[in-house]
Amino acid sequence: MNKNEMMIEFGSDAKNEGLARIVVASFLTRTNPTLNEVEDVKTAVSEAVTNSIIHGYENGDGKIIIKAYIEDRTIHIEIIDYGCGIPDIDKAMEPMYTSKGDENRSGMGFSFMEAFMDELVVESKVGEGTTIKMKKKIGAEQETY
Repeated sequence: MNKNEMMIEFGSDAKNEGLARIVVASFLTRTNPTLNEVEDVKTAVSEAVTNSIIHGYENGDGKIIIKAYIEDRTIHIEIIDYGCGIPDIDKAMEPMYTSKGDENRSGMGFSFMEAFMDELVVESKVGEGTTIKMKKKIGAEQETY
């Protein structure tokens, strides 16, 4: 079994969303992914980090941690914040739902994560933070041809 892992911690500044996308995409390259697979993972990471910044920390100061590992051509990603947490995960995961309706938010973050990744698990405790766990098998597109 071949396992490679990485971890990065950065501040909840919106400018760091791009950093998160690039770091995870770079880490993913060792699996020789397709461009579509890279874009799917980058989009999911972007949505998760943006949720931490906007909803977890309400655009305030905080830390976001990304842990990732690759095992058997599957990338496993955790995005962790220590923000306000999600009171109702099921409600938050409904398409078009947003707790920030007055800020021009689409409410599609979790829907995008689910669409672009093979698996999505959200764990959260109010007042303690949120962990988003995602998985995607790399090479699945090539296997279907």
